[in-house]
Amino acid sequence: MLIFWIVFNVFVAVVLALDLGITRRKARELTFREALTWSAIWVGLACAFAVVVYFWQGRTTSLQFVTGYVIELSLSADNLFLFLLIFRYFHVPAQHQHKVLFWGILGAIVIRGLFILAGVGLIRRFEWITYVFGALLVYSGIKFLRQGEQEIHPEKNPVLKMFRKFMPVTKEYEGGRFFVRKPGLYATPLFIVLLVVETTDIIFAVDSIPAVLAITLNAFIVYTSNVFAILGLRSMYFALAGLIDLFHYLHYGLSVVLIFVGLKMLGAHYVEVPTVWALAIVLCVLAVSVIASVMRPKSAS
Repeated sequence: MLIFWIVFNVFVAVVLALDLGITRRKARELTFREALTWSAIWVGLACAFAVVVYFWQGRTTSLQFVTGYVIELSLSADNLFLFLLIFRYFHVPAQHQHKVLFWGILGAIVIRGLFILAGVGLIRRFEWITYVFGALLVYSGIKFLRQGEQEIHPEKNPVLKMFRKFMPVTKEYEGGRFFVRKPGLYATPLFIVLLVVETTDIIFAVDSIPAVLAITLNAFIVYTSNVFAILGLRSMYFALAGLIDLFHYLHYGLSVVLIFVGLKMLGAHYVEVPTVWALAIVLCVLAVSVIASVMRPKSAS
């Protein structure tokens, strides 16, 4: 199994290295057509990987990957709105947003990898942890259901407040640089944005990782489903940034999904929900929320 972890992470490293080279060579805003193309490519790669898993470990494991991927991608899609708010709050130039997302996603992969290994290890060692995770998901779903418009308050971010105590920050952006010397070392507002994005993703992971662990405890499947969803997040952001307000009912659907997987985890010892049924329920709930958003625009709601 170790060889598969190595091969997959080498693949991720190569993709990120190529992307970093392109980003450095030409910093510009990704066009809608390019973003849509890359989003389709990432979804296609995830589908291809699901086929590989099907022939490698069978139908059930393949369905577990697809279900985890759909859940993670859906949660990520809703979180794109928060990224948009962060970029607007800090007035991040459009040509530098891709760079922030790149490094933010790199950090997210590392953080989620650690979360997944810790989560799987805890559940395998202490089975009662499943009830804690299940209750957390139900609570998150109910809280998500009752929330109104999302807001950001960077000034309340404890990591950001601590960082500012030890590192001076320039008043203006310095191109695409995170740090500059003036003559001492200064962080730029672009690095502050990256710090906010990274700390925000840790909060996202608290919901998304247990949600996928409710589907399977196969660490490799949980990890790969998360990584594929995260890698497609950058292009999806630029493809959907102007359309995010259209899907204003999506968070209700995601609330139901979180509550469902939480209840699934809580009742795993009493009622077994086949993976294919779990996937069907998740897809139906998300489809209803998207269709409702389109049929009843926000201005009319």
